[in-house]
Amino acid sequence: MPELPEVENVRRSLSELVVGKTVCGVHTNWEKILVGGLSTFTKALDGATVTAVDRRGKYLLLRFDNDVTLVSHLRMEGKYQLAPTADEPPARFLHVWFDFTDGSQLRYLDMRKFGRMQLCDTGSEMQVGGLKTMGPEPTVETFDADDFYQTLQKHKKPIKSVILDQNVVAGVGNIYADETLWRAKINPMQPACTLKRSEANALHDQIIAVLGESIKLGGTTVHTFVSADGRTGGFQDKLRVYGKQGTPCPRCGTEIVKTKVGQRGTHYCPQCQVLRKRVIH
Repeated sequence: MPELPEVENVRRSLSELVVGKTVCGVHTNWEKILVGGLSTFTKALDGATVTAVDRRGKYLLLRFDNDVTLVSHLRMEGKYQLAPTADEPPARFLHVWFDFTDGSQLRYLDMRKFGRMQLCDTGSEMQVGGLKTMGPEPTVETFDADDFYQTLQKHKKPIKSVILDQNVVAGVGNIYADETLWRAKINPMQPACTLKRSEANALHDQIIAVLGESIKLGGTTVHTFVSADGRTGGFQDKLRVYGKQGTPCPRCGTEIVKTKVGQRGTHYCPQCQVLRKRVIH
């Protein structure tokens, strides 16, 4: 699933490709992706011009000049690409496409068909689904360390499950949860409420740092991720534990192990990330 750094790079590439273009047709062969149906999208977007592409967490927000915003969640495999002309042969898994008046076509591909698009009035998008209760963006300006620590004190669940909760902090997915916990030297199964203040601060800082680094490197391409202009990410070359089971920990040499936390494949170093049995108050 594309996580925040990947979605941010899709946003940046989409901005360069579609801002200023005017829609003259909306089409689909899998209407379930379009919440409200094709007719709703056609009525709202025909003749509308893209003014900006924003992001909140893992959601893309395409803004139009008629005060309509398209909220797009890529889910597991969704991706966008711009075809120079509508005559260009369609790629596999094409399910939604937008015709522009200049002859180009924005295409949405989704192998699993899990992605969703929803329209709303611009300014009301934070009332849509998962956006309504989404936690802060993982930046120095918006992600407060004190608030984060106080939130952790309320949860007995494993810390990995807590930072995957989009209501706690926006945009952290499975890959970055493993990487940030390794950097902060915290066991993914450690109950969140038992973290020391220093550990919570370290994790807070690493969430910001890791996601920021990945954004700069174009995200992480482990399976199929590419940005809207076809570029793969580069952060996969910086991964230290995710997908590294059976290899030596880069920090101490102990073999990285893989387990499950909250039904998610989880990678960690048993030497660097010790699970404490004593509860810290």
